[in-house]
Amino acid sequence: MKTLFLVRHAKASRDDVALSDRQRPLNERGLDDAAAMGKRLARHRVRPDLMLSSPAVRALKTAQLIAAEIGYPRKHILVDDQLYAARLEDLLSVIHGTDTKIDRLMLFGHNPEFSELASRLAGQPVDLPTCAVAEFTYDGGSWPDVGLARPARFTLEQLKK
Repeated sequence: MKTLFLVRHAKASRDDVALSDRQRPLNERGLDDAAAMGKRLARHRVRPDLMLSSPAVRALKTAQLIAAEIGYPRKHILVDDQLYAARLEDLLSVIHGTDTKIDRLMLFGHNPEFSELASRLAGQPVDLPTCAVAEFTYDGGSWPDVGLARPARFTLEQLKK
């Protein structure tokens, strides 16, 4: 069984116009939301085997805050450039290339790409607001099957505002 988590980064700041898009940090709400989502995931006993993040500051900080709450070692979060400004095919390539020993993969990235991928995997329109987590569970044991077969289970966790 394979489980894929797609996590859209928490709310980012637009205060400093001198920062590049990759450098934009989380704002105060984003920091609070990422920690709150991490606590929620911890209550659900979510334990990824691998966490991959976009190199954007806001995505990586979201990953770090969630990791702290669920007990995932921060130093084990890997940054993957393919998760930033990605095409759907790039995202699927990351998933399909995941080591078969990994059963639970958590990706941190951006919209509109993550909502597009979630919609494709779920077979229905899915909108991922900031800091939302889409979970897809597949009965098969192969990452290359993700996107070809419908998941056995799909859930969406989001913070209510």
